[in-house]
Amino acid sequence: MKRCGRIGVVTGTCLAATVTAGAQERGLDQVLLEEIRVESEAAQDTLGNTVITQQDIARRNPTTLGDVFDGESEITVSGGASIAQKIFVHGIEESLLSVTIDGARQNKSAFHHTGNVLLDPALLRQVEVSSGLAPADSGPGALAGLLAYETLDARDLLYPDETIGGQITTSFGSNGREFRAIGTMFGQHEGFEVLLSAASTTGQDYEDGSGVTVRGTEADVLAGVAKLAYTSGAGHRFELEGSITRDEGDRAMQAGPGGLYFARPDFAGVVGRDSVYLPALSERRSLTFNYTDELPEGQWAPTAQLTYNEQLVEAGGAHGTNTSLSGKAQNDFQLLGGVLSAGLDFFHDTAEGHGQLNLGDAKERLSNIGLYAQMRQDIGDRVSLSYGARVDAQRFELADDTTHNRAGVSANGQVDVRLIDQLSLNLGGSTVWGGYELSEASLINLGGEWDYGRPDPSRSYNGRAGLRYEIGPFTANAALFWTSIENIDDVLTAARSDADLTSKGVDASLRYTDESLFAELNYTYADVELNGEAIPTTSYYYGRPVGHIFGLSAGWQPYTGVTLGGTAQVALDYDDFGGTGVDLDGYEVVNLFASWRPEGLEAVEVRLDVKNIFDETYAFRTSDGIGIPGSVIALNEPGRSVALTVSVRF
Repeated sequence: MKRCGRIGVVTGTCLAATVTAGAQERGLDQVLLEEIRVESEAAQDTLGNTVITQQDIARRNPTTLGDVFDGESEITVSGGASIAQKIFVHGIEESLLSVTIDGARQNKSAFHHTGNVLLDPALLRQVEVSSGLAPADSGPGALAGLLAYETLDARDLLYPDETIGGQITTSFGSNGREFRAIGTMFGQHEGFEVLLSAASTTGQDYEDGSGVTVRGTEADVLAGVAKLAYTSGAGHRFELEGSITRDEGDRAMQAGPGGLYFARPDFAGVVGRDSVYLPALSERRSLTFNYTDELPEGQWAPTAQLTYNEQLVEAGGAHGTNTSLSGKAQNDFQLLGGVLSAGLDFFHDTAEGHGQLNLGDAKERLSNIGLYAQMRQDIGDRVSLSYGARVDAQRFELADDTTHNRAGVSANGQVDVRLIDQLSLNLGGSTVWGGYELSEASLINLGGEWDYGRPDPSRSYNGRAGLRYEIGPFTANAALFWTSIENIDDVLTAARSDADLTSKGVDASLRYTDESLFAELNYTYADVELNGEAIPTTSYYYGRPVGHIFGLSAGWQPYTGVTLGGTAQVALDYDDFGGTGVDLDGYEVVNLFASWRPEGLEAVEVRLDVKNIFDETYAFRTSDGIGIPGSVIALNEPGRSVALTVSVRF
């Protein structure tokens, strides 16, 4: 059966596939829905919704979550070890997006010098990214879009008629002497499935392109996943998934409040402060239950989910934990030649500081309940629509025992109009009520009980307009985008002062695909402002400057069993960005690979990667603290590294 993952397509193409399969099994008369065109891959690309597929991930052979986005332009990362990496979409930090793993809501970081969602990419099946225009059924808080990570199930890995299998992958990279090992076992029998996987990445501090060792960057990540599932003959699927990911290497720390050392793994150093290198821990745990009817009949096509996840940071004097209990129940109705997805979701999030300096009851609580509906339908042969709305009500409890209650409405609409056979126009707009936002856990009541200012609920406005041209193996897209988020609370202090954030610019891409060759060139220009001025490069929980970014991905199979390819990212110089007088250096980073599956031994893959082949010395455009040498020593990325990977499937 077809597995689906495109944003919103699950209610269109995927429903059509499952309805058809169920009809074939039961001998029932069912209507096959064609793919709703506004949800097609080409239309979604123009509307700013990108899928990084399993094939893309395999070509990039990621060892960290940041590697997954190699070759992209609208999606950028910050640098360093896994503990420090953050994801940005059009320069807006992921904490302002809805972030999910297998549909389960994720909370943000407990400390602003660490990343938001620690995730090892070993089992990633795909990543869906919506820049701005998120449908109502994508969940609450999608102010600037969404990031949806999906992981592999046992049935994704098993060959047809196979009941048990496994895979072992090992790799060694020359820069930082990085060693990575992944072991996975999977099986199925009479509807039952099990998957067990463990991944370990260890190494030393890497060198940048100038041969300088960047202290505090050693790889030290351990991840484990267990999945159990049962699918009945009637198509009722029950899944239980547990996972844990830990990063606990030595990281750069400097003295801070109370004479304690605070980790700053996102910096190479702080001007005027001596650094020490001590263990810092970032850990994410989660437990998720999913129910899906994979063979729905008539108007009954339900799904349900319940999730608990916890993110812990112990980074010197910064100790904090974020938790999230969330769930949803949804049904997909066939109406008016389309699909209406309607349901209810909720979350209860907490942020708690538990370090030596977090005094009193340093805990905040945020609860939300939402009702939503999203319609997707074709109107004739040339017009396709997606539109929806949601209502959210929140209760926000601060550490001083004050409580705030508010509610808001969100709405969105998208249209795909086929002007001629090869040319389509895409338009979309949304307004999203974001509500309140928890303070950073590790800072709540730091050094004394907070005297809060009044929090305000946030709201965003998003717009996008673009053209798509398809002819033969070529597809070209170009679009203008605009995102404005109002009343973002300052989560680093008790003041809760508001800020306004905007990102506007252009996305464009050109893609060529045939049976043996894939190549895609992406371009993004984003102008990011905070309170009407150019955004600083340490605007935690807001965003970073972007400017002009180019991304390139390519893969070629010249012979059976042989694949060649690579990725590249080019950032142009950003001189005097926003009239600040600050210059951000450009860079050109190219990664190449070659993989080989020997004839007769297709279960074995040998791969050679050369990353940063030109040994560029650079810091990512959206890394923390670049361009302010008087206070921060920016953290450079690794120089050239040669890596050998061997994978055996059994």
